Amino acid sequence: MSLALSTLLYEWRRYLAAVIALALAGVLMLALSAMFIGIMQSFTATIDKSRAQLIVLSPTASSIGGPGGGGGSLPKRVLPLIYRHADVVEVQDLPGGFGSFYGPGKSSPSMVNFMVIDTAPNGVTLPDDFTEAWRQALEAPYAIAVDVTAMKQLGVDVGDQATVNGRTVRVGALLEGYSNSQAANVVMSRQTRRLIGQVNEERLGLLMVRVRNANTQKDLLRIRDELNAMSGDQYRVWTKDELSSATIREMMSEGILAIILGFMSVIGFVIGVVITWQTLRGAILANIKEFASLRALGVSIGQLRGVVMELSFWVGLLGIAASGVLMVAITYLASAANIPMGFEIGSILQTGLLLLAISIMSGALTLGALKKGEPADLLK
Repeated sequence: MSLALSTLLYEWRRYLAAVIALALAGVLMLALSAMFIGIMQSFTATIDKSRAQLIVLSPTASSIGGPGGGGGSLPKRVLPLIYRHADVVEVQDLPGGFGSFYGPGKSSPSMVNFMVIDTAPNGVTLPDDFTEAWRQALEAPYAIAVDVTAMKQLGVDVGDQATVNGRTVRVGALLEGYSNSQAANVVMSRQTRRLIGQVNEERLGLLMVRVRNANTQKDLLRIRDELNAMSGDQYRVWTKDELSSATIREMMSEGILAIILGFMSVIGFVIGVVITWQTLRGAILANIKEFASLRALGVSIGQLRGVVMELSFWVGLLGIAASGVLMVAITYLASAANIPMGFEIGSILQTGLLLLAISIMSGALTLGALKKGEPADLLK
């Protein structure tokens, strides 16, 4: 076992504050982005959980709802064009929109987000986590479903009647996993959408495509590329994963959201560096006589600096591990409270590398303390 690791294990109390500081800095940077990603994913839940493999958007769309018109504005002539590919099995549009919702006893309306699905068994737009009870409940005319987190906001429960855009509907089911902190999601069937007069006769929503012979990701990408080659610039085909990543990346890089995330990252970085640096410096100074003894035994100052840097490296790894444990606990609590949280591998890796960089930088700033450990000081 190296001297640095044995020192850390024996004097763990001296370094605990640095580990905690790194863990909290990681949580500060990661938790906020995870909450924003969870909010964004709540808008695309029916897409991400659908049984479709490919998604068709307008040719200028760079993401769902992004610049270039977003994804929900396709002319009806596009629908038969997709079927020209031999591997396409089913194509359905996924309409959506916003409306006003009056719950029983509510004096003012709530703005809600419409999520329209087909309720046929194994339908291409039917989310794969829908229970049979949810599916059957939405088959009834004028039936809707809301997430359990929206009950208080909308003032409804199962069996209650409400008004959507002036039409009476009935809450047939309460869902889990479809929360939305901005505008509550209201899920309905395509039939109910027609009955309440929300059909657009001229335009389609984005298209959900089910294909055959897509047993591997390579096959799926081949079909996507072939459909795009056949498009004549009238549409663009995406896989679900790349569309979800593009939407999150675009929304997190624009406007006030990017400023907030950048500011919190800077604050987390500064706090992590300052506290970790001061903690490491205090621990080194507390053991300065031991370092002076090593100098007297012939250990060079360069080797002692290597010990300090290795110490900071191990502190960084422990801080990353502690941050992971805290994030698991926070995610569990958020799930219990029906607060959406989402994670991306890129964000997790970036946060881990940043915490390690904070620790190593703090170790580098601490190297000056070794100058106080001269062998002559042992004679005082």
